[in-house]
Amino acid sequence: MLEKELDAAIRLAREAGTIVSRYYDEGFETEEKVGADSFSEPVTIADREASRVIVEGLAADFPEDGILSEEEIDNISLRRSKRRVWIIDPIDGTAGFVNHDGDFAVQIGLAENGTPILGVVFMPFHGILNYAVRGSGAYSILNGSPPRRLDSSSLMDLPSLGLAVSRNHPSPRMRQIIQHFGFRSCVRRGSVGLKVSLIAEREADVYIHPSPRTKIWDTCAPQIILEESGGRMTDLFGCELRYDRADLQNRNGIVATNGASHVAVVAHLEPLLREFGRVPHSYSD
Repeated sequence: MLEKELDAAIRLAREAGTIVSRYYDEGFETEEKVGADSFSEPVTIADREASRVIVEGLAADFPEDGILSEEEIDNISLRRSKRRVWIIDPIDGTAGFVNHDGDFAVQIGLAENGTPILGVVFMPFHGILNYAVRGSGAYSILNGSPPRRLDSSSLMDLPSLGLAVSRNHPSPRMRQIIQHFGFRSCVRRGSVGLKVSLIAEREADVYIHPSPRTKIWDTCAPQIILEESGGRMTDLFGCELRYDRADLQNRNGIVATNGASHVAVVAHLEPLLREFGRVPHSYSD
């Protein structure tokens, strides 16, 4: 099921990865753009060229589907009229790309009726391509090796959990969260997709992003890969993420876990969220 879609997503992720890797090796200029959240953020020619390759390829193969990319104009009414929508981040972790720390990924997700059903996360620098289709498991390919099934951990005791935390965006609130949970270890990496992949790989068990600044292209592809490995992703309050909203921001933050610990992690977060003054954002659509 969805074999054509998966083959296309993997092919286009690799094509985009080739473009991104070329600029990573040969150099590029960094510009600033105003993102969907009205904050300034970096963008490069690699982001734009990778986006074009993916968008044009998907439009040719699946002309009836909607397409949303971070680097393209969002036609909200058209997108929301479609049952299936491809959701693309041509370079997730542009800061890592700009800083040459290797932590960036090409992400292609497919949502149906607002729910992720397919995802590809390709990390060119690390030679890792992770993918999943709803109901078929999650897999990882390392430098062209045969696919290996991903299976998140079954740890439930909170102090025994390992945390994946941002390399590029540390915050006082995140330090409070780490102290509150007493995680056994913290792995600092860039890119949402890469950090979520660490949970599917059993290199971490939890990723908490308290900020409202991630977008749905940051989480769509990683979410289905995590879920098919046995994990779970919700907002900070334990509510499901939706991919058919007009609003592109995950305003209630995100929590990704190995699945076994998810309910306990969300419950343990609750008093901190009250202390932070965080209340669930109610989307208007």
